[in-house]
Amino acid sequence: MRLSALLLSLCCALLVAACGSPGPRSAGTIAQAPRPVSAQGNEVALYALGLIDTGYRFGGKNPEAGLDCSGMVSYIYGQALGLRLQGSAADIARNGRPIGRHELRPGDLVFFNTRNQPYSHVGIYLGDERFVHAPSSGGRVRIDRMSDRYFAQRYEAAATFFD
Repeated sequence: MRLSALLLSLCCALLVAACGSPGPRSAGTIAQAPRPVSAQGNEVALYALGLIDTGYRFGGKNPEAGLDCSGMVSYIYGQALGLRLQGSAADIARNGRPIGRHELRPGDLVFFNTRNQPYSHVGIYLGDERFVHAPSSGGRVRIDRMSDRYFAQRYEAAATFFD
C-alpha cells in the first residue's frame, strides 16, 4: 500500500509539473524577438533630427533649397550612409525590404497614403511611434506620431534598407 501511495504522489507531481510548463505553440502565436537596433539606422535617425525645421519645397532634394518627403529621405540616406535612394515615395517603397509595423526600429521608413494615392508620403522612423517627415502642410520638416489620428488612418507600410 505504501508503494502505491508513493507512485500516486509521484504521478500527481509529474502531472502538475507538466501542466505548469509551456507546451508547444502554433507558429501563429510565437512572439518574434524585436529586430536589434542598427548603427546605420541610428545614424539615419540622428541625421534626420538635424534637419528639423528645414523648409518644404515640392521636388526639393537638399536642405538649402527645401525638401519634400522623398527628397528628404534620399538626402539623409545619401549623406548619412552613402546610399542612393531615388524617385518618389512609391519608388523608394518598392526598393526597400517590407517589414511589419511591430518590427520598426530607428532609421526604417514608414509610408502613408496622404493624397488618395498609395505610398504618396514617406518618413523616417525614430522609435516610440514617432517619425520625421517633410509634410507640405506646415511647410517644415517636423516630428509627428504615427498614432496621431491623421497618420494612423493613412499608414500603409514600413520598409528597411538595413540587414
